[in-house]
Amino acid sequence: MKVLVVAASKHGATKEIGTAIVEELAIAGLDAVQAEPGDVTTLDGVDAVVVGSAVYMTQWMETIRNFISHYGPQLRELPLWAFSCGLSGVPIGNVQDPRRIGPALLSINPIDHQTFKGRMEFSGLSLRERSIARLGNAPEGDYREWDKIRAWAQQIAADLKEHLPEA
Repeated sequence: MKVLVVAASKHGATKEIGTAIVEELAIAGLDAVQAEPGDVTTLDGVDAVVVGSAVYMTQWMETIRNFISHYGPQLRELPLWAFSCGLSGVPIGNVQDPRRIGPALLSINPIDHQTFKGRMEFSGLSLRERSIARLGNAPEGDYREWDKIRAWAQQIAADLKEHLPEA
């Protein structure tokens, strides 16, 4: 069973989450591959998809929104999971209302959607991004919860194996 993990990342934190998901799916015996949204040319041969994006100003990145717009009909036919990365250091760390992320997420109706805390490194930000982060009192640091991320990927693998015998 081939699982495609497509993650839109601006500064690398979300891509690294995608990599951890691919690793867990592979450990579970699935053929998992990762791709940037703009590098996907077909979903032929793909049995399940995990999509994820960094969240900026409550929106998924344009590259993943474009991917969903282009492949939406196919994505709605495949087992699909979604994750968002951002809200660094926010105590709750969850988006309570997925509509705040934008219509892209709602249009694909994923089996599950998780929001993972991200990483904020001021040194990697542009002047504009640093200014916005400081105005918003965004704390610097890596807040990703790797155990939570890996457990979610393991649950995806278990769900696929349970419901799709060829996995």
